[in-house]
Amino acid sequence: MKLDSNNHSVFLLHYHLVLIVKYRRNAFDDNMSDYAKDMFSRLSENYNITLVEWGHDVDHVHILFKAHPNTEMTKFINAYKSASSRLIKKEFPKVKQKLWRQMFWSRSFAPPHDEPAL
Repeated sequence: MKLDSNNHSVFLLHYHLVLIVKYRRNAFDDNMSDYAKDMFSRLSENYNITLVEWGHDVDHVHILFKAHPNTEMTKFINAYKSASSRLIKKEFPKVKQKLWRQMFWSRSFAPPHDEPAL
């Protein structure tokens, strides 16, 4: 296990984030997941976040990533949810038929039930 470091600390901060499609609508497919994953990787560079693993089902995504201690986690997650929602609906217009009131993500975000909260 390789630890990360900065000027004053050594750390290894992994986060498991689950983002759920609003009302668990079956909206995700492989192409949309790849698009969302690329978007996550691009945006995460600005927040000192590195994608470790990505997985999806038809109604949610699991994202494992590592971050620095000074990362503003909620700011990043909200920025990602906002940008990805807007761009996914633009790139995949048929997904709008499956959504309720054009809302893509559920308002909340949570870790799996057996892990500590973010």
